[in-house]
Amino acid sequence: MPSKTANPATLQDVIARFGGAAGEGRKPPVHLWNPPSCGEIDMRIARNGAWYYQGSPISRPAMVRLFSSILRREPDGSYVLVTPVEKCIIRVDDAPFTAVEMTVSGEGEARLIAFRTNVDDVVPLDSEHPLRVVVNPETGEPSPYVLVRDRLEALILRPVFYQLVEMSEQREEDGRTVLAVRSAGMVFDLGEVA
Repeated sequence: MPSKTANPATLQDVIARFGGAAGEGRKPPVHLWNPPSCGEIDMRIARNGAWYYQGSPISRPAMVRLFSSILRREPDGSYVLVTPVEKCIIRVDDAPFTAVEMTVSGEGEARLIAFRTNVDDVVPLDSEHPLRVVVNPETGEPSPYVLVRDRLEALILRPVFYQLVEMSEQREEDGRTVLAVRSAGMVFDLGEVA
């Protein structure tokens, strides 16, 4: 597909209207925008959450937050940066975000776990933002994810996942012993006990 860069004027319009970066004001209503595709651009999000443009890292956190606010996952699983007038396909190695920090408030049924992502979104672990764990069948290594918004997930980084495991409890489920954590009155499985 041909490479094309986003229209700077359009991007500036989005910044002005929606308050800029994720976590600073309203998110753009990307779910309502259905412009024509301008093809793929040479932008990639690595598994560790780093953003690259034409092979070079995007080192300005505000720019990464801005791009993250106009990111959408399409029904076919592809990722696009979308404005009211164009959308451009980008590559995502795993999940577009990483959960870099966790906070816990309350105890027992009143416990609430929340994650902060690499773009400073704060995501509670609840029914709207569930946790899922995918286990690599070859290595047995877990990859935990939390839903951030609209089919966009954050890979929970290993140190944060270890914190979840430390606060987990064992429970029996379908004849298996699993580790689970409680948050927002719900129970989330972390994986089977070996």
